[in-house]
Amino acid sequence: MILIDGSYGEGGGQILRLSVALSCITGSDVKIFNIRAKRDNPGLRPQHLTSIKIAEEICRAQTEGVRVGSTEIVFKPSTINPRDAEFDVGTAGSVTLIMQTILPVLAFSERRVELVLKGGTDVPWSPPIDYVRYVMLPYLSKVGYHVEVSLLRRGHYPRGGGLIKLRTLNTPKGFNPINVLGRGEVRVVKGVSHCVKLPKDVAVRQAESAKTYLKSRDLNAPVEISLEFYEPSRDPHLGPGSGIVLWAETENSVLGGDSLGARGKRAEIVGVEAAEKLLHDLNTGTALDRHMSDNILIYLALSEGTSTITGAEYSMHAHTALWVLKQFLNIEYEISGELGKPFKLRIRPESGT
Repeated sequence: MILIDGSYGEGGGQILRLSVALSCITGSDVKIFNIRAKRDNPGLRPQHLTSIKIAEEICRAQTEGVRVGSTEIVFKPSTINPRDAEFDVGTAGSVTLIMQTILPVLAFSERRVELVLKGGTDVPWSPPIDYVRYVMLPYLSKVGYHVEVSLLRRGHYPRGGGLIKLRTLNTPKGFNPINVLGRGEVRVVKGVSHCVKLPKDVAVRQAESAKTYLKSRDLNAPVEISLEFYEPSRDPHLGPGSGIVLWAETENSVLGGDSLGARGKRAEIVGVEAAEKLLHDLNTGTALDRHMSDNILIYLALSEGTSTITGAEYSMHAHTALWVLKQFLNIEYEISGELGKPFKLRIRPESGT
């Protein structure tokens, strides 16, 4: 049984999500202790329970200690054998964090699957659904894994109620290595600015402020931001909520930046925050933004060859992810760069050359 100390590195839910996914994929029993030890409310929260329960169902696992507040669980997987199903994360629990656990696992299934997830699609401390759709999924396509995510209804904190449909279009049972050392020329910046249960002016102001900021910093590329808003009589959301996701399509890559609205936060600030994040990461010249730099690591570690990437920030999340991957997989890696700075990573899986 593999033992994982959940207090390592960033000490949050990422260790749990990665460990459960890798347990399913490798067939290794795992005990995770000190779960979320560095958080103000340590132990399992409802959305973590949902991640584990879905993974448990997908790979017919036996579990111990899976309850709210638990700081230690045991996960014993069997065969990966998912079925089409619907899962409710509960209120505004993040559906995108659930996807971080289950997407790698579903790639090793014998069949394609369709899942419906209900919960939060645009909530703090997790990737917005548009970031997943327009930044993460293109990268999964690069490694040979094709997934379709349909947004049926948005869910914001605290009421949730969002709905997405996830379909795997293939089951590669392994991934292609990638080598991207620089982003190349920025061809276009695209975006989605949305608001629900709010005046459409909110979405407009978010988009305009983002566009103005990008142009004022001499971004030499077209900026195309679409608006999403609803007439009050036809708005199906619980809301209220708003946000914007921007992504730059470059010669070699896709990089994103995002921001969420909040009570008392001006729409112009939301737009500028997303633009600032995107420009900061673009200005490093690296191929991956700060978030994709750690989200892609499990796929590279399970690929069939050596990958080399550059990322905008070697975050504690990335550092922690590499440590977890090393506990389950025979990988070698070399990092050039300091924590919090742009970096270059070369990662060689067991089967790589």
